[in-house]
Amino acid sequence: DWLRNRNTLEYIGIWEKFYNPAFNYGEFAIIKSQAGLNSFKISVKEFVSKTNAISLQAKAGRYGGTYAHKDIAFEFAMWISPEFKFYLVMEFQRLKTKEQELLGWTAKRELSKINYRIHTDAIKSNLIPAEVTKAQASIIYAVLINDSIPQGERLVKLNQTAIQQMRVLNDTEGRKLLK
Repeated sequence: DWLRNRNTLEYIGIWEKFYNPAFNYGEFAIIKSQAGLNSFKISVKEFVSKTNAISLQAKAGRYGGTYAHKDIAFEFAMWISPEFKFYLVMEFQRLKTKEQELLGWTAKRELSKINYRIHTDAIKSNLIPAEVTKAQASIIYAVLINDSIPQGERLVKLNQTAIQQMRVLNDTEGRKLLK
């Protein structure tokens, strides 16, 4: 009687639409229009032969029986057992909650990476100017003079500092941050 149920046929129709390009929708529409009537009865073999369905199979003989794709088997199990349906819904919710927790961690991680990139780009564009003005040079030199660095070593010290800072910005854990 499960195959006589209109909801069952609608589910199978949706499944077939998704997975079976050769599904016969015209014949399916006729079958679906009769579903739910007391006089309506259809076997799996008849349904498969009329609609070219791949979700169900009926085999005769010694190892015969009715077989269904696992998606259809779940639908059948939910139809015959409300308890199975309840456990299936609970398990789905548990998995979605776990997925959301993992996504939350991933989202925070990605946000941190983006924030780090913004900061390094800000340093690149604002703290390391393309050209040093006379005012900036005098301030930097004043600091170096204050640190008692002789005039001949000041340019070498600035160069070493710039190289070291660019090395840090360019190679953080093997990742290029500046292009």
